[in-house]
Amino acid sequence: MSEPIIEEIKVSGEQLLAKVRELIREGNIRRITIADKDGKVLMTLPLTLGVVGAILAPSLAAIGAIAALVTECTVKVERETQ
Repeated sequence: MSEPIIEEIKVSGEQLLAKVRELIREGNIRRITIADKDGKVLMTLPLTLGVVGAILAPSLAAIGAIAALVTECTVKVERETQ
């Protein structure tokens, strides 16, 4: 098993939910971590094969609530290597 690729993306609170949804659609994501501008982890969303649709709905609602509270955050994306 090879090391995952880790990418950090800075987004504003209002862009957060749209960015997370876009990343989930890409499909090669292992984990998404959302941190505030000081680096404090607010949420970690593990994504495994088969986690789709209604199972993600509560997580997306929580991300929407986080987005309303933060002005700037970092989305850390752990991608599968091919």
